[in-house]
Amino acid sequence: MSDICTTCGLPKELCVCEAIAKENQKITIRIEKKKFRKEYTVIEGLTTDIDLKDLTRQLKNKLACGGTLKNGVIELQGSHIKETREFLIKQGFAAETIEVANAPR
Repeated sequence: MSDICTTCGLPKELCVCEAIAKENQKITIRIEKKKFRKEYTVIEGLTTDIDLKDLTRQLKNKLACGGTLKNGVIELQGSHIKETREFLIKQGFAAETIEVANAPR
């Protein structure tokens, strides 16, 4: 017998909680300069309903960069605004909910 999701009441295989969470978020992507004027792409506004560790790992692999997950905020080394936005849209996040704070150079 399969496990039941406590939020939606469906079996774990049919759970739609993550898909609903992806559609109802306000995500902000921006560039931040840190030590030694290095640029970081910062992704904010993601809720914990989504597997953030897995999403961070996928972004780092796709963009071939280093990064980390701190307090629900994903930080990627380098300037990857356009690629990050495209990747999030392919992952099922609504394009209207993704805001780019700094335009890429």
